[in-house]
Parts: sequence; C-alpha cells; structure tokens
Amino acid sequence: MAIDDLRQFIKLLKREGELIEIEAEVDPELEISEITDRVSKAHGPALLFRNVKGSRMPVLINQFGSMKRMSMALGGDGLDEVAGRLGRVLEMEAPHGLMEKLRALGRLKDLAGAAPKIVKTGACQEVVMEKPDLDALPILKTWPGDGGPFITLPVIFTKDRQGRRNAGMYRLQKYDAATTGMHWHVHKDGAANFRDAGGRMPVAVAIGTDPATTYAATAPLPKGVDEMFLAGFLKGGPVEMVRCRTVDLEVPAAAEIILEGYVEQGELRREGPFGDHTGYYSLAGDYPVFHLSCITHRRDPIYATTIVGQPPMEDCYLGKATERLFLPLLKMTLPELVDMNLPLEGVFHNCAIISIKKSYPMHARKMMSAVWGLGMLSLTKFVVVVDEHVDVHNESEVAWRVFNNVDPGRDILITEGPLDVLDHSSPTANYGAKMGIDATRKWPEEGHPREWPDDIAMSAEVSELVDRRWREYGIEL
Repeated sequence: MAIDDLRQFIKLLKREGELIEIEAEVDPELEISEITDRVSKAHGPALLFRNVKGSRMPVLINQFGSMKRMSMALGGDGLDEVAGRLGRVLEMEAPHGLMEKLRALGRLKDLAGAAPKIVKTGACQEVVMEKPDLDALPILKTWPGDGGPFITLPVIFTKDRQGRRNAGMYRLQKYDAATTGMHWHVHKDGAANFRDAGGRMPVAVAIGTDPATTYAATAPLPKGVDEMFLAGFLKGGPVEMVRCRTVDLEVPAAAEIILEGYVEQGELRREGPFGDHTGYYSLAGDYPVFHLSCITHRRDPIYATTIVGQPPMEDCYLGKATERLFLPLLKMTLPELVDMNLPLEGVFHNCAIISIKKSYPMHARKMMSAVWGLGMLSLTKFVVVVDEHVDVHNESEVAWRVFNNVDPGRDILITEGPLDVLDHSSPTANYGAKMGIDATRKWPEEGHPREWPDDIAMSAEVSELVDRRWREYGIEL
C-alpha cells in the first residue's frame, strides 16, 4: 500500500510501536536535539513532540532512525527486498515468449505508474501565508556552536535551463523571518542549476513530505533523472504535484509545509558553523541567500526535521538505504562487484569496502579506479577491496583480512582526487589524497612468488556431525 503523505506514515509508525508522542513542553533550541540524540544512540523510536515552545506546530524527528523504519518508509520487507525490486526493472531485457512478456508488462506498469502527476489543488496550500514568517516554524538549533537554527530535512526543488526538475536536500540556516542560507555543495545538482541560471532562480522547499519523497531527495541519481519518478516507484504510486503560487515550480501536493522564493546570483551571505553528520562542526562559509515570497501549509501542519552528528544517527539509515538500493545499478556497470559496505563511521564518503570476483592480476586496482570514477562515489577517501567470499558487513573480518593480507609496499595505492566538501583533514578544500587498499588473495603475477596459505576451516563432515549430535542434547552450538 502506497504511503501518500507524512500523516499516513505517522499512523503506520504508531501502529507498529515505532513512535512515541511527547506531550510535555520542549524547547526547539538544543533540548529536542539532546533528547533525540540520546534516543537515536540507543536505537530508539521516532519522536513526535506535541508541545513545542514558541510554535503551534508539532515536531516529528527520527522517523528514519532504524533499518526497520527505513524499510517501512520505502514500502518493503527489508532494504534488500526493495533493492531487488528496483534491480529487476533495471535489468529488463527484450522479453521472449508469452510468460516473459506478461512479466515484463507487469514491470512496465510499475514504471508507468511511477511518473509524477500534476494536480490542480493540494493539501499543502490549504493555508497561504502571503507575508512569509519563518518564526511560525519550530526550526531547531541542534548544537551549541551552530550559527543559528537550521531547517535540516527539506526537499528543495529547482529546474535546470532545459526545464528538468531536480529535488535535493540541503540545509537552510534561518537568518530572519523571510530569508535563509542555501547550503548546496559544489558537486550537487542544485548548485549546478544555480550556476547555469544566469541570474535569479526560483526555488521551492517542501517540508514534511511522504517518506519515499524525502528519501528520493537524498538519492544520488544521474543528472536529469527526476527524483519524483524514483519516489513514485518506491511508494508504488505517483507523487501528486501542484504548482506553486509565486514561482514556476511544482511541489508535492500532500506536503505539510511549502516555502517559495528565489536565490540570486552574486548575493552571498555567511552561513554556519553547523554541527554536521561527520560528528564535527562544518566551518562557516559564504552561500546563496534564499528569499521567501510565500509560505503555504496544511491546516495544523507537522514540522519534520532531523539532527545529525557523530554516528549512529538518523541520517545513517538514509545512507544505508542508498547503499543497498543502488547496488544493483553498480553491478550493471561493474559485474564483478559482489557487495559493498559504506561503514557508518566513514559517514558515507570517507570509506567504501567492496568485495569482488577477482579474475585477473591487479583487478582490485581496477575496482578502486572504478569507484573513484562513479558519481558521488568519486568522493570516497578510502577504498578497501576484498575477495568475493568475505562478508563486507562484518567489519571485524574485513579488518582481519586487511591486517593479514596487505603488504604496504605493494598493496596500497595513494592518489589524488575530489573529496567531500565536509572533509576537514585535507590541506586543500574539496580535493586531496585518497587511498586504495588491496586486501585480496595475491597471485604470483601480482608480485607474490611465495605460496599463499589457505584459511583455517573445519571439514564440512565434522561440522555436520557436531551439529547433529549436539542437537540431540537440545544444545545449539
């Protein structure tokens, strides 16, 4: 069943015991963040604060803060099941025979039903605030050193010069009742659209969208691919879009809150610092200014937000969803790829662990170069390559393979390339050194003339014998 708006998702979370409602008054400055950080670190539920100081709007936070809730958000029985559904569509070939054609028709129907649908009216415009007032929103200040309150879970809509829609997620620092910062990084499509705009560019911001739409705004889709198409596919039905009142853009009709306005080339303002998902404060910098022309919202709107910081946090599960959902797409490009793990501690751009079916000498180095040439994976600072039988999600096993299989003089590649804007370790902004680590079994052709030892493993016969005998005693070993 498609989840068409945030309220349906809240009802589902409540029914599944994944939501706690809090009636006591809470302060949006630091207090909500401190509560949520503790709950998030304890792998706790989503939180709905009903009584927020200074605002009439409830605050929803930590809605994606577990693998279970992330799977619920995307309409699956697990992220791998959702990835399999996406992979089956990506792998479609010309069908042969009646049964294959019928199955293909079913998949094509899924795709056709995913296209966004323009509607005349939407709940997001039930109330129109022609003089925009951000003071009405319970915008959180999340960490003591932050430059101010930040909107942290917005779906931001722009269009390129060809009129193609883009949805991204970039934080917005509130400056006053009608302006915010627009913190899009140089590598992002929103920033590219702004550079190409040639002057003033309209922007619309949706807060409190259905969960698939919120996730889609974070997904690393190729430029020109509409994130609303992905959202429709994931939730099993089209995202209904309604035209904004003051700018030439469309927004999700069922969103809770819409901010309309523009950014202007040549107008920059200091933004930050901000306690970021790296667990460190990102430094203050100059970014475009978002001027609001209108705010619309549902009656009794719910303000959806998140906090980020040292993992594990809610955003980690959004990142894990991308890891699993886009693995089938990566395998189409790199068929030797078996599995991938982006560890939480690497905050999704510092480390990638990949397993491969090794077929020729220096295959691992080829895969390092491939990772550094693929979209947003190009920002990865460390790439660790292991053999196909290694469980990349067992980081203890990966560490064992690295510490035992790697000769530092032969198996480590250091190069240079682009880095994430938030990487503070490099002496230069946006680029620096990268490291590839080949922890695969080495072949003589790779400069290892010595015999490579086999892993220690018990024989299958003895393992089966022990399993059988001890089960007779009612003991599982």
